[in-house]
Amino acid sequence: MKNLNIKFELGKTTAIVGPSGSGKSTVVQLVERFYDPAVGEVLIDGKDLKSINLRYYRQQIGYVGQEPVLFNTTIKRNIQMGKPDATDEEIKTALIKSNAWDFVSSYPEGIN
Repeated sequence: MKNLNIKFELGKTTAIVGPSGSGKSTVVQLVERFYDPAVGEVLIDGKDLKSINLRYYRQQIGYVGQEPVLFNTTIKRNIQMGKPDATDEEIKTALIKSNAWDFVSSYPEGIN
């Protein structure tokens, strides 16, 4: 097994792309600490990810999977799955940034 070094730069968007089976999902699961590596370590700013407050850390990163899943509820509730205390204004901002506001706001019930 060889070392894998990936640098995610502050304030930049990073995409992980590659053919099926190349390890993209595994890298993301390690970075999000859904599981720990069997060998080696995942470092964030030079610190082992195991030593960082996981709740705070996960609030600082975002992930859009290759097969996004929406729960059978409102758009508002789906977004609140990622941030339970999100206000309507924060939800609107997120939808604008993701280029979804125009079509969501055209629905009779909007985010609801």
